[in-house]
Amino acid sequence: MARSPVRPETVNAMDLANAPDLRRTAAAADQVSGRLEQLRRISVEQAVDPSFVDAWRLLSDRASEPNPFAEAWFVLPSIGALGDGADIRLLALYTGGELAGLISIGLTANYYGYPVPHAASWLHANAFCGAPMVARGCERQFWHALFGHFDRAPGRALFLHLPSLPTDGPLERTLQAVLAEEGRRSNTALEQSRAMLASDLSPEDYLARSMTAKKRKELRRQHKRLAEEGALTFERCDDADGLQRWIADFLALEAAGWKGEAGSALANTDATRAFFTATMAGAAQAGRLERLALRLDGRPIAMLANFVTPPGVYSFKTAFDERYARFSPGMLLQLENLALLDRDDIAWADSCAVEGHPMIERLWREKRSLTSRNVAIGGRVRRALFARLMAFENRTRSAA
Repeated sequence: MARSPVRPETVNAMDLANAPDLRRTAAAADQVSGRLEQLRRISVEQAVDPSFVDAWRLLSDRASEPNPFAEAWFVLPSIGALGDGADIRLLALYTGGELAGLISIGLTANYYGYPVPHAASWLHANAFCGAPMVARGCERQFWHALFGHFDRAPGRALFLHLPSLPTDGPLERTLQAVLAEEGRRSNTALEQSRAMLASDLSPEDYLARSMTAKKRKELRRQHKRLAEEGALTFERCDDADGLQRWIADFLALEAAGWKGEAGSALANTDATRAFFTATMAGAAQAGRLERLALRLDGRPIAMLANFVTPPGVYSFKTAFDERYARFSPGMLLQLENLALLDRDDIAWADSCAVEGHPMIERLWREKRSLTSRNVAIGGRVRRALFARLMAFENRTRSAA
């Protein structure tokens, strides 16, 4: 069950962040002699350099935990289109001269809508996993280096926020071990779960386990009736052929539905349109994109974009034509998506859907859990303040 962070009403966090004793503690930590920076700060200008992008790509190929939302082709367009005005930095871990870890950090005073200054792994509304990019075998070193960095130079941040970490992944397991080793306080800010596809069954057998014979019969009837409306075709693409047309079709399809009316469709703003266009092109170039479409007389009535990062897949965006809702085109397209179960290189797929999604949870029966965690940083005063903040947050939750 999701838990929403609650403001500690009796603590003026902005004033405390600027308190003289807190600033002196931070300054003293920054001046500790004999401690070398283990993380390098990478500017956006440096990050777009081809040599760094190549190193980032190689790191993605040997990542401890696949996460397309932490790859260069996703992060850089995100910062370019959606990071305007945000204080975003990239922190990189090098071992043996090679890039071994990378995380995007945002500095903000907005903590779930409340004015609490903190540092956070930077995500936006269209990024669905917060696992940093870390090479296999370097997880422990990465967490030690990250926490050490913020102990020495926390700035105004009162704590470090790590959102949407896969609960059962190697990064979260190692994080727990490092927190215990360092005796470092942490607090769970949010817990979520969403539909996941993970099975050794064939697509046919999986569908039989997920839905009753009556429901499967109804889907066959809907497919037949939809085909009577015109020439019904299905397409699956994993290259860049026709990509720009596909992007335009998707943006128009999504904007024509409830998201367009609510103002949350990608086409509703120039920034999200640019982000989506650049990200899709980058994913295709990196060999990470799979596109599915159900078309009626050549017009798309359901579309899906998957990010393929073996051994996992992330269902990034989907849309359907609401005029054909009685035929369930979105579900019919998801039946085609079950072909993921036949792929030898894929062990699981993350729906990236909200918890309790009425369509996908009728089909995908497994769950993926994610945790958003706050971690204490800095010296004694800052850590004492963190304990007070988290105590108030948890106390208010308990009373709710």
